[in-house]
This record gives sequence, C-alpha cells and structure tokens, in this order.
Amino acid sequence: MASMVHEDGRGGATENSEPQGPGRGTVRWGPQHAGAQELANLYSPGKRLQEWISVVLCFSLMAFNFIHLLANFHLGHSWSILLAIVAGILTADFASGMVHWGADTWGSVDLPIFGKAFIRPFREHHIDPTAITRHDFIETNGDNCMLTLLPLANMAFNFLSLSPAEIYHNYPWYCYLFALAIFVTLTNQIHKWSHTYFGLPRWVVFLQDCQIILPRKHHRIHHVSPHETYFCITTGWLNYPLEKLGFWRYLEDLIQGVTGEKPRADDLKWAKKVK
Repeated sequence: MASMVHEDGRGGATENSEPQGPGRGTVRWGPQHAGAQELANLYSPGKRLQEWISVVLCFSLMAFNFIHLLANFHLGHSWSILLAIVAGILTADFASGMVHWGADTWGSVDLPIFGKAFIRPFREHHIDPTAITRHDFIETNGDNCMLTLLPLANMAFNFLSLSPAEIYHNYPWYCYLFALAIFVTLTNQIHKWSHTYFGLPRWVVFLQDCQIILPRKHHRIHHVSPHETYFCITTGWLNYPLEKLGFWRYLEDLIQGVTGEKPRADDLKWAKKVK
C-alpha cells in the first residue's frame, strides 16, 4: 500500500493513499473514493450560508463577552477562574467525544435536513480523512460556531442586564462558559490541525506536543477501522480513561439492545461504496 503525504498548496496536508481492492482497481479511501466524491458534492450553497452566518455571529459574541469579562475581572476570582477554565476544557473534550461518537456511530446521510447538513461530513472524513485539510476556515468551523451561539448570546444578555454585584457573583460561571465556548468553537480547527503534517505554525505544534490540544499521533488511533474508539478530539485528555471504562462500548451495547440498530452501519455502507 503506497501512501504519501504532501502539502495541498494552502498549508494543509493531503494524502495520496489509494489502496486497491484485489484485482479490481477499486479505490478504498481518499479523495478518489466514490463515496467521498458523492459526499463532497452534497455540500450546498445553503449549508455554506449557514456556516458564514454562524461564524460571524459567534466571533462577534465572543469579542463582546471577552471585553466584558476583562472589564469585570477581580483578582479575588483568580483560583476560581483557573478551575473554571480547566472544567470548561474538560467539558468541551467530553462534548466533542459525545457528538463525534453519535455522528460516527448512528444516523444516516439520508435523514431529512440533519443528515446532509451534519452527518455527511463525518462519513466523508472516514473515507477521505485529509479532506478536512482542504476545507477553508468557514467550512471547518461553521457548525461548531453555531453550537455556541445560544450560550454566548445568553452571556452577552446577562452582561447587559445584570447589576455589577450579580455579575461579580456569577463571574466564575461565565469564565467556565466562555472557556467551554472557545474550545467547542475551535474543536474542528484543532481536529484539522491533527490531520495536517506540513505548514503548521510552530505554536500549534508546541500545543500539540504539550498535549494541550489534540496531538497528531494520538488522533491516529481513532482512524483505525472500524473507528470505534478515541472519539474526543478537542484535547484528547479523556480518550484513555473513557476507553479503560469501556464507556463507548457500553453505550453502543445499550442502544443496540434497545433499538436493534448496529453501530456504524451507515458509516460502513459509505466505506464500501464503489460507484
């Protein structure tokens, strides 16, 4: 199996990895895979508009809330702020695992609206893992930005409507929410970096090497078929303990026992697609 990683001309890494089925010449994964091409073509102008709106609103709300967090900062909150930030990061990592596991394992691209808009990228990613490195900032981060809009908007409303005493009392909670929102928003960007092997800024590589964000080698474990473990993709801190607990296997057995649905059935269907 020949495999070569190179830059795609925009700072991302692509991989020429086209294993052949025995005697059939069928591409099993990568950008030439029939399923990957079909899934990529389902990316619509309406989806693009949703992503643009989400990114603009999200970063506008982040800037507004950050300014108000700075304006209301007190040294007496130092330790609670630190704990709130760590808790926010851990929550984001766990949330990334739950969403990633849910979209990888259940559902179908054929579901109305939700399937093409949100499950499609997960199916594409498993049969063309480096497609994400060819996505621009908007496509990479649009959906995650949308997820954080309500909590960020609620925080902004509180800063405008609550008294200084109430803001002081709730300040550690706002720091937790803000850290959670930042790391949820950046999860797919961090995920993209974990698939990018050339052209990364040194500070990104430093954060990966220090395991502050998802390291590249760490994420490779998830991409061993059938993609059934190491779902947390923000920092990856929770992957090992959740695997040791058998957390994902327990949930899958529970859901399969109740519904009769097999985990990753739709994912496997797309992986086998040849035309």
